[in-house]
Amino acid sequence: MTRLALPQWAGTLAVKAAVFITVMCCALAAMLGVLVHVSVTNQTVGQARDLALSRLSDATRAYEAGDTLLPGAGVDPPELPGKLRRLARSGSRGTMVSDHHGRPTMWAAGPADRGRALAVEVDYSQQSRTIAGLDRAILWSSGLAIGVTLLVGAFAVTRVTRRLHATAQVARRISAGDLDARVDDPRTKDPTHPQDEVAAVAAALDSMAASLQGKLLSEQRFTADVAHELRTPLTGLHAAAELLPPGRPTELVRDRVAALRTLTEDLLEISRLDTGRERLEVDAEGLGALAERVVRASGTDTEVVVKRDAQVETDRRRLERVLGNLVANAHKHGRAPVSLTVDGPVVTVRDHGDGYPDYLVEHGPQRFRTEGGAKGHGLGLTIAVGQAEVLGARLTFANAADGGAVAVLTLG
Repeated sequence: MTRLALPQWAGTLAVKAAVFITVMCCALAAMLGVLVHVSVTNQTVGQARDLALSRLSDATRAYEAGDTLLPGAGVDPPELPGKLRRLARSGSRGTMVSDHHGRPTMWAAGPADRGRALAVEVDYSQQSRTIAGLDRAILWSSGLAIGVTLLVGAFAVTRVTRRLHATAQVARRISAGDLDARVDDPRTKDPTHPQDEVAAVAAALDSMAASLQGKLLSEQRFTADVAHELRTPLTGLHAAAELLPPGRPTELVRDRVAALRTLTEDLLEISRLDTGRERLEVDAEGLGALAERVVRASGTDTEVVVKRDAQVETDRRRLERVLGNLVANAHKHGRAPVSLTVDGPVVTVRDHGDGYPDYLVEHGPQRFRTEGGAKGHGLGLTIAVGQAEVLGARLTFANAADGGAVAVLTLG
């Protein structure tokens, strides 16, 4: 069975509140209207019935005394409803409302002699109009009350939902990396003003963002400090390693010193990217020639495919850094063949290994996090993402359906 898809706005809090308020108002108005209608109708009918029975008693006395009956009274009048006629002939008294000559009439009938019925009629038009007018007044007042209540309720709910939307927007900005975003709900700044639930959520979100920002800034400062402190002794260590006599031990020392220097430089670059103070040196570059230059500098057997070359305004050094890190990561963690494809302003680097970890595809690279026994510190792709953001480009990661990791860099 196919389910009907509702529009997105139908699930909003404002619509749900409006529907709830409308239903409750309609139910309350209907209940009150029925109570008033029944009460007034019973009172009106009761008064008309008492009047009709009183006139029937007068007519009965006059009939038994042989006096002339007053207008509106008679024996077995042809207009008397059949049900009431049968009731009177059986020896009982009763009343009934029916149309007589196009107007509502209250009949009262009782037994007469020789199995006949003595009946009187009372004009019921005024009472009928009173009840009809009351019903119209109930409908109009109920509609007006529902409309006013709906407007007031919608206004109150809209104020709340507007604050909730603002809080959700700030949460999305924080999730996107804008840690300076704050809700700044005025209700949270006035201690004398009672806080509602929305203000409590806004205050909690602002507090969380401030705490998260403080922790990240502390981490960034720690990373930068460590990298700076390591740089000086590593420079001396590198110089000392160059003075060692040739041999296998010397090669191992130089290799480890080089790895430490690379890690330190990566940490320094990440710390600079974290500060957000990087400046571009923009120039016109041909993507095809730049891609071939990156592959030659990497010293790998990466295949370069230029489907459609493009001239872009970009920072050559940063773009080479991004592509170089992507190619190096593909060879380090993937398997051959590795290809770099240029298709207009889109550059794709693909390998045929096991693909990226699920966390990386979903959330992007994270420094010092690797999975599956992979070697490295997770800094290469982190730097690539940071430099891409400085370039105003978009770098995405995915896994090919037939295996392998795919990184796509889209230049603006």
